[in-house]
Amino acid sequence: MAKVVELLSYPVKGCAGMSAHAAVLTPAGLAHDRGFMVISEEGVFRSQRRHPRLALIRPWIGADGQRLTLGAPDADPVVIDVDASGPLREVELFGAPFRGVDQGDAAAAWLSGVLGVPSRLVRVPDDHERVTDGRTPGTSGYADSCAVHILSRATLDLLNERLDERGAPPLPMDRFRPNIVVDGWNTPHTEDRAHRITIGDTELGYAKLAIRCAVTMVDQRSGAKAGPEPLRTLAAYRRAAEGGVAFGTKYAVLRPGKLSVGDEVHVTSWGASEF
Repeated sequence: MAKVVELLSYPVKGCAGMSAHAAVLTPAGLAHDRGFMVISEEGVFRSQRRHPRLALIRPWIGADGQRLTLGAPDADPVVIDVDASGPLREVELFGAPFRGVDQGDAAAAWLSGVLGVPSRLVRVPDDHERVTDGRTPGTSGYADSCAVHILSRATLDLLNERLDERGAPPLPMDRFRPNIVVDGWNTPHTEDRAHRITIGDTELGYAKLAIRCAVTMVDQRSGAKAGPEPLRTLAAYRRAAEGGVAFGTKYAVLRPGKLSVGDEVHVTSWGASEF
């Protein structure tokens, strides 16, 4: 029996995750997931690809989304009263234009001090319109692409076996920043073939494979790059036809609702892997 063993949202894109026993799944993913984004003064998003210290920033946001707390080592936490309706500014995510509600000078000063570069914080506006790609279209906030990322323990276990064969240490699940971790699929990469899933009140539709980037080489606990793994090992057995390496899958939300750790994961439609 497959079941959910971890639920993780990432309120601020690129920053640490927030674990929960239960969560609300919205059309754009887990509530508040990637609802905020750190940007340069020019409006370009900041990522662990160039700013690995983002991993050290630990956000916390309440269920009502009214107040966001940011913490980091060697820095006093800052509490932000979330502005959902202030003036909009232009922002850029992977070259695509979007808009964001600036969260003020206190948040900007705190982020600039922690990251060592001038930065600001924006929130997804309520009228945010974004259509994500893949086999099942959907929407998301400031996520790289689709609303939900699922990864199974069996898939990570296989990678760690391959790393061990190379004499490399195992990697924790947080290197891959999933939203939903599934246990009970005994065959690695079962998520590649799970094309329609129900969990709790929710339903998800397969969008595409998750193509991994250099963020997987960032130690999420130290905020430092620790490559070349896992990309070197993944390239030996998970190189995708479209380029890059595939590890985990992305889903669009077909039916919002509630889901919890311990919920059974029911695959209602199987399909061939795109790998």
